[in-house]
Amino acid sequence: MQTVPTPSRRIALVLGGGGMKGFAHIGVMTALEERGIVPTLYAGTSIGAMLAAARVGGMAPSELAKRSVTLRRRDIFRINHFGMLMDRMRSPSIYLEDPLRDLTRAVVPPGKFSDLDMPLLVNTVDIERGQPVIWGSPGLKDVYIHDAVYASCALPGFFPPGLVDGRLCVDGGVVDNLPVAIASLDADLIIAVDVGSTDLRPIHDALSLGFANIYMRAATTMMHALQQYPLTHWDGPPMVLIRPRCGEDWLSFSNIAETIDEGHRAAHKALEDIDAFYDQPGGVYPRRRFELEVDRDKCIGCGLCVSMAPSLMGLDSEGKAYTRTRTVEWSPADGDFVHACPTSAIIARKTDRIVPLKAGERGAA
Repeated sequence: MQTVPTPSRRIALVLGGGGMKGFAHIGVMTALEERGIVPTLYAGTSIGAMLAAARVGGMAPSELAKRSVTLRRRDIFRINHFGMLMDRMRSPSIYLEDPLRDLTRAVVPPGKFSDLDMPLLVNTVDIERGQPVIWGSPGLKDVYIHDAVYASCALPGFFPPGLVDGRLCVDGGVVDNLPVAIASLDADLIIAVDVGSTDLRPIHDALSLGFANIYMRAATTMMHALQQYPLTHWDGPPMVLIRPRCGEDWLSFSNIAETIDEGHRAAHKALEDIDAFYDQPGGVYPRRRFELEVDRDKCIGCGLCVSMAPSLMGLDSEGKAYTRTRTVEWSPADGDFVHACPTSAIIARKTDRIVPLKAGERGAA
């Protein structure tokens, strides 16, 4: 059964950055199309900004998927040999600007934000002022979309910053990889897709990954930490948070089709009960019930879980962690302290799904 929002429902689709993992956004947009869910505003960072702009410009998810699977590494990443040789540490980037510029122009609408029929927000950071700049916001629409999108994709050190209306800008993920707060100003419901900080699992032999992947691993960790607070303390309109499991490699072109499929799968799962989310006063969804437990033999009493989740965790008289409550109801944004435990002593078992009540219904959610 398809869900068709009424014209009065303002739905913001927010697409986060994540390198090649961002192609999962195409699968999400396909799932929205299949369910008849039509966003009224798009916002994005980095590859999320590029795909959001392409969609606002009229490019169908099927066309985006067709283009994406033909991409090769050389289409985007070409070493700036001359700059690295001549300028060395003063070179603005490892990779050349032109390939990314060409890709941006190929999929992004050619005009200015003011020419668009639908709101589009592109998240960047003014690298000279150290401030976020959201192009497409009121007062920031008289600029070319492709300039803003390029800048939003210009990961510092990888690509040169982009000049947008006199401002030298870089990837917005430096400050906010998932710009839900700005999108919430004009939305009754937010559908947010986070591909940048998912699957942040332990890895082995990090040194063998090379400096680019080590840098991206560090950037992923930083982005995740920056993103967690606004999500776990969300006080805006109801948000459906979709976190496709796309693996660790931001720079891999070998599994683009599978990444799109994973976005499609994750979106369908998260949107199953979307009708129940529209009329909620707020919160992050979907919610699931978990049971918490601590393996005392593994616990070393470091206290990290208590510092991160004092309302849920405590330390007993022997300095071992314990759960203050056994059952919790979590969104995809919750439970970060479980994975942070250095000895994996905290266990969270999923039990069943929690669906919020619609207005007027009776019973416990």
